[in-house]
Amino acid sequence: MLMSDRIILHSDLNNFFASVSLLSNPTLYDMPVAVCGSVEARHGIVLAKNEIAKKYGVKTAEAVWEAKQKCKDLVILPPDYKAYHKYSLAVREIYSRYTDLIEPFGIDECWLDVTGSTLLFGTGEQIANEIRKTVKRELGITISVGVSFNKIFAKLGSDMKKPDAVTVISKENFKEKVWCLPVGDLLFVGKRTTEKLKENGIFKIGDITLCEDGMLTRIFGKNGLLLKKYALGLDDSPVTPEDKEYKPKSIGRSTTPDHDIKERGEVWRIYLELAEEISDELRKKGLYATGIQVHTRDTSLKIKEVSHTTDMPVNSALLIARYGMELFDKTYKWNLPLRSVGIRAINLKDDNCAVQEDLFGESDKNEKIEKIEDSIYSVRDKFGKKSIKRGRNIY
Repeated sequence: MLMSDRIILHSDLNNFFASVSLLSNPTLYDMPVAVCGSVEARHGIVLAKNEIAKKYGVKTAEAVWEAKQKCKDLVILPPDYKAYHKYSLAVREIYSRYTDLIEPFGIDECWLDVTGSTLLFGTGEQIANEIRKTVKRELGITISVGVSFNKIFAKLGSDMKKPDAVTVISKENFKEKVWCLPVGDLLFVGKRTTEKLKENGIFKIGDITLCEDGMLTRIFGKNGLLLKKYALGLDDSPVTPEDKEYKPKSIGRSTTPDHDIKERGEVWRIYLELAEEISDELRKKGLYATGIQVHTRDTSLKIKEVSHTTDMPVNSALLIARYGMELFDKTYKWNLPLRSVGIRAINLKDDNCAVQEDLFGESDKNEKIEKIEDSIYSVRDKFGKKSIKRGRNIY
């Protein structure tokens, strides 16, 4: 790489939950192991698995009974979130020895900009290998690291060799290494986007670069041009450290009750309860939602997520829940009972965002609701969450 290039690392902790759980269960190292949610509490899915279980075909997010059909000797361990948080912080402390430009991407992944660290620690590949060895030696877990000139390709690199490996994707070799990969390997290309791309004869990442801009725009809007930009290695997004000024792009909550949800009224009560937590977090961070997303998982384990924009920026629990319920009513047909539901405030803006007046007078009514909710929040913030409660959960 030329000195003028950025040097970005993407570090991914290998089988993180399973690896950390095995540290306190060393006698299980040579056995197939999966960390799973509680079957009794109806969270019975695989959260993580070790390399041995992976060889049996055990997959993340599949039901425990499915995993055990593939591997009858599979050892099930419960999640230990305190330990995961502890080790996540410990790994980030190691990263901080090499750079202060660290951007978390979930609990087990981070981007690091080490462009300014090369005079002290060597090339990007040397830094990546030093970090990899240090994490293994000090914490007993492994990482895979991608080294590249942008965040998108660094993420691709960390996925290419696992576990305990370093992959370099440079300006000189990215066409050879990246363009032959399945289009679904590109960051932010989900299942639906992959299906659409394949429907239009786009199967490899390199195929995107051959598409006309007009075609991509027609199919995906402005995101189509973004995909092409990423495939060409033109991602210039910075590594942004998470600090006190960090503003999340969305805040959500979900729940899996101990029984199937069969009535609309119960969905509303859950949404309102979850929206209270979301509203509290929005207010603490000085944020407003300009969109709402709802999540459902029925008893066949089919997951559906839909979203829409709001008429005005909101941080009120009542309005968040109402927007979520409107979206739920439009999209869920009650063919099956529900196993779990969730709601998320999306497209977040700070408290300086402009409010666009709607044409039908709803903004005045919503503004009154916001003021009432502000008062409720102030009382609870001063005297505790139980100091004031809603009289009735009416939609």
